[in-house]
Amino acid sequence: MPAARKPDTFDTLQISPLGRPRRLRYPQLVAQVTLEIPDDLLAALAAPGQELSRCVFEAVLLEAYRERKLSTAQLLRLLGFGTGYELDGFLKTHQVWLEYGREDLKRDREEHRKLGF
Repeated sequence: MPAARKPDTFDTLQISPLGRPRRLRYPQLVAQVTLEIPDDLLAALAAPGQELSRCVFEAVLLEAYRERKLSTAQLLRLLGFGTGYELDGFLKTHQVWLEYGREDLKRDREEHRKLGF
């Protein structure tokens, strides 16, 4: 029987939207996707100075979040944000609204109660 594949460890350096460097380490299996995009369409996908691969990655994540295929926690982790405030700002910039329902409100109220607020 072949040995199970061990997860790769990815150690990446990201710059947060606030300009702070942050090192992320994710032990997980990762799929790589290659896209063939005509040169004349590249400018439409990323603004000058933006990394095309990051823009496409963010677009895929945003669409998955809109379709409720990703949770807020998953989106936060995949984008590498340290706080919900960073995620909220990112979502607002892209006109995607944070999913916040009654269960979220109940959980937040309980947490506030525990903290004495």
